[in-house]
Amino acid sequence: MATMQKLDTVFKALADPTRRAILARLVEGEATVDQLSEPFEMSQPSISRHLKVLENAGLISTRINGTSRPRQIEVQPFNAVRDWLEQYRVIWDANYARLDDVLADLMDQEEKE
Repeated sequence: MATMQKLDTVFKALADPTRRAILARLVEGEATVDQLSEPFEMSQPSISRHLKVLENAGLISTRINGTSRPRQIEVQPFNAVRDWLEQYRVIWDANYARLDDVLADLMDQEEKE
């Protein structure tokens, strides 16, 4: 999948608060569908649909452990998001540095008056 398409898929998956909550839980360690569905007032099939979206985005993976299928978080897609955001951080930092210079000049002019 192309990089921008992958980012689109990741951002769409992250747009849902339930999926973000699932990811927050998985940061603590792997969990089964039953464990992941506990804090939510929704059916297990609904949770499974959310898990499918997260898995399609590459944000989680499933490990087979006998009859259990625990999910775990995957780091790589988050690294891709971080790298994409980093290019904008460089621009924002440069803009803030220019703004700091303008404000410093205004302060100097004000002190001289």
